[in-house]
Amino acid sequence: MTTTMTTRRARTAVAVGCVLLAGCSSPGSSSHATPGDPLTRTFDEGRRPAVADLTGTSLDGDAIRLSDYRGKVVLINAWASWCGPCRAEAPELALAQKTWGSRGLTVLGLDNDSSRAAGLAFQKSFHLAYPSLHDPSGRQALRLPRGLVNTQVMPYTIVVDREGKVAATRMGAVTRTQLVKVLEPLLLAKAGS
Repeated sequence: MTTTMTTRRARTAVAVGCVLLAGCSSPGSSSHATPGDPLTRTFDEGRRPAVADLTGTSLDGDAIRLSDYRGKVVLINAWASWCGPCRAEAPELALAQKTWGSRGLTVLGLDNDSSRAAGLAFQKSFHLAYPSLHDPSGRQALRLPRGLVNTQVMPYTIVVDREGKVAATRMGAVTRTQLVKVLEPLLLAKAGS
């Protein structure tokens, strides 16, 4: 009986600690959960956190710098070929690039596969016409603002406005409906306005 009570108290203490830590690591009151969709957060203009200049090599071997896309809306999507929800959302992301690319959207993948070959096969299988940084060590994810997303869970998406600031985040797979709500206002806004 004593061991059972001690175990319950320990579990309760750990749970409370996790809740407190989760609250401490959030980027602050400038973000809002989308009503009916607690996995999507939007950030008030003027209070959006900046994103580090993610840099590296694409799956195709090309150099990539997030700063090269300044003036565009950038949808950063972290994925891995072994991730079921990543596979489910890949067609939506390919369609987003095709639909909104001419209006100033760039989709940028963040591939977490340890094997470049696995990432390339995923990219080819889903006809992804956008680049993906190959980041098997998760080094780029560590450069994101603390508490922005849980980088241990995939997929996650970060939408960066034309000024290089985080406008929205999404934990889990995205749908076209969710993308429309977040992207349309950003694509209508002009840089510097």
